[in-house]
Amino acid sequence: MCVISTACAGTPQTPAALDEPAKKEIAMRLVSSAENSSLDWKAQYGYIEDIGDGRGYTAGIIGFCTGCGDLRLVVQRYTKARPGNALERFLPALRGVEGSASHEGLGRAFTDAWKKAAKDPAMRQAQDAERDRMYFGPAVARAKADGLGALGQFIYYDAYVMHGYADTKGSAGFRTIRERALRRAESPAREGDETAYLGAFLDARAAAMRGERSHSDTSRIDTAQRVFLDRGNLALDPPLDWTVYGDRYHIADK
Repeated sequence: MCVISTACAGTPQTPAALDEPAKKEIAMRLVSSAENSSLDWKAQYGYIEDIGDGRGYTAGIIGFCTGCGDLRLVVQRYTKARPGNALERFLPALRGVEGSASHEGLGRAFTDAWKKAAKDPAMRQAQDAERDRMYFGPAVARAKADGLGALGQFIYYDAYVMHGYADTKGSAGFRTIRERALRRAESPAREGDETAYLGAFLDARAAAMRGERSHSDTSRIDTAQRVFLDRGNLALDPPLDWTVYGDRYHIADK
């Protein structure tokens, strides 16, 4: 702690980044409110279902998908840590269904095995590691490079989670959404206004979501992220109040 002195006076404070533990916990809870209708993100390791979005099974703490291939990467990482686990035998089937909504070779046997494996700390670590490697880490790094604070870093992360980095058939990825935003407003790294840029990014993302039947509800933007932005909470500091899919959530101040 800095005591009052001439050495401390006037020293600028570095805004908290999303990868600091307290902010990261907030990010995980915000994503969970949209992905699982719960703030208890740690209860979602065993979640798995087909939500009808054309991506096969959606599972785990951020919605890894069989159709997208990131769920297979979780199982591969888990298998490296725990050879012979109950999910390992499904790896050929997981490779076979990538790029589709198929359940071939999976079904009830796979979903039961996923739920059971989620009780293993090694499986939970595998999910955490793949989340950070594929989504959280790249999103935060890109946001920092664009000159964004904790809110902007979260906005990027949530977009990575839902859309992925690159475009897929019929849907825009993070890269395209960001490019569209930059056509309308400069990022802070390009001497633009942070609030204006984030507004343009949210507009571009909402438009991308409306173009997908399974993601047409944009409340995670309209009544959550945009609420924080309109309040000028660029540091994503609690207390936070927001609504997703009609459900209200609150994170109290310390």
